[in-house]
Amino acid sequence: MSSRRSRSRPSGSSRITDDQIIDLVSKLQTLLPEIHNRGSDKASASKVLQETCNYIRSLHREVDDLSERLSELLNATDTNSAQAAIIRSLLM
Repeated sequence: MSSRRSRSRPSGSSRITDDQIIDLVSKLQTLLPEIHNRGSDKASASKVLQETCNYIRSLHREVDDLSERLSELLNATDTNSAQAAIIRSLLM
């Protein structure tokens, strides 16, 4: 017996269709600067998903770096100033 799953959809299931997956991958591709800037029309779904993960990781690093910089600014600022209030609101 084969270990591959059947492509048939169980009745009453809200399973995503192949067309929906293709559409979602295409939308992701347009959002990714690395792939979008290359100007290539099509990339494999696995490449798009890999680049998506890499891009999300880089965004997380950027957020962490910016949070650290804001924390450093807050520590160097008078805690009762308007600037400190703005920085605190950005960190929340």
